[in-house]
Amino acid sequence: MEITYYGHSCFSAKINGKHILFDPYITQNSLASHIDVDSIKADYIFVSHAHYDHIFDAIRIAKTTGAKVIGNFEIYNWLTKNGVENAFPMNPGGKFAFDFGTVKCVSAQHSSSFEDGSYGGIACGFIISSDNGNFYYSGDAALSLDMKLVVDFVQPDFAVFPIGDLLTMGVEEAIAAAKMIGVSNVLGVHYDTFGFIILDKEKALADFKNNGLQLHLPEIGATIEL
Repeated sequence: MEITYYGHSCFSAKINGKHILFDPYITQNSLASHIDVDSIKADYIFVSHAHYDHIFDAIRIAKTTGAKVIGNFEIYNWLTKNGVENAFPMNPGGKFAFDFGTVKCVSAQHSSSFEDGSYGGIACGFIISSDNGNFYYSGDAALSLDMKLVVDFVQPDFAVFPIGDLLTMGVEEAIAAAKMIGVSNVLGVHYDTFGFIILDKEKALADFKNNGLQLHLPEIGATIEL
């Protein structure tokens, strides 16, 4: 599966010819200053929770591309009130068959609020299954035994986990989560963007390797196959 990384927790997956974008936060990320946000292709945008570093560019990209934007019910209401005509609600426990594949929404142990401090609904993760492959994006999750339930729905080919620690899982927890769901390939996200989540990349790569796993840390703007 073709994966493009746009920095922080923003990445896209090309599935059955559709561009699926997750957690768009680009224009306010100085590390992604070379990315032209208006050239990003998106047929769907999935938002894991309401924090600004996951939702900041969702409206702009949705209006530029016409993408359907999926988030919890509070995010759906916020998008609709802000002029997004193609918003779609999805709460944890829900599943829906899109034209690129099936998505199961699951809970993520994390806080969620809009930039003005208002309630942003429950934080979510997404399990994607398709003819092109399956993967699990945990969102900004803490390590939880609930992750064991992922394989009750589908066996992922890879996972997308935050590894910056402090606000989310760190490397040690991401390794445990990978083992829990039986994946050997992990795309690491949510690191380096802010001064308190700087990642020692060499150590992180070595820690994964020492556990028989492969951590992928593509450059911002790079496309890899997973």
